[in-house]
Amino acid sequence: MNLILAVLIGAILEVAVWIGVAHFISGWYVFFWFIIAFVIGFKLLRSSAATIMPQLQQLQMTGQLSNDPVVMRKIALLIAGILLMIPGLISDVIAVLLVLPPIQKLLVNALMSAMAKRQQAMMNKMMGGMMGAEQGGAQNPFADLMRQMQDMQNYQGSSRDSSVIDGEAREVNPDRQKIEMKDVKKN
Repeated sequence: MNLILAVLIGAILEVAVWIGVAHFISGWYVFFWFIIAFVIGFKLLRSSAATIMPQLQQLQMTGQLSNDPVVMRKIALLIAGILLMIPGLISDVIAVLLVLPPIQKLLVNALMSAMAKRQQAMMNKMMGGMMGAEQGGAQNPFADLMRQMQDMQNYQGSSRDSSVIDGEAREVNPDRQKIEMKDVKKN
């Protein structure tokens, strides 16, 4: 209910700002800005989504997102692109603020803490409230599995580098079959 109320208040504020800005400058300038902002936002969205799609698949499978700064910057740019696509001057100002590195860092920290809380709540629900607590001397049966997954992810993250290609070169001499032409003398 609070989300619906927030969206409704936000929409009313956006329209009020549109009218106020259009009153001081031409309404056509505001209209053209919305078109330009939509195109810029769409391009930001496409470029960011193409970069972070493998990380989002990893997040879906493991519940953890890598702390790669490039990925975190692309997530902030993805959100900025979505905000630019929404027609409104307030959302455009927020999108421009998201492009600034200190704001990106704050956003990423907030997203990571929210995802950690969500994952913890999900694990607590799966375990029936026993996550992180011992009851009757029994340990969490998933703790060892989670530790192994963390170790495997850390190992894969440290040994993989997308800029290094491991391979071997060798020279190939194909066996060519030559067609011999016989001289046939006509008699």
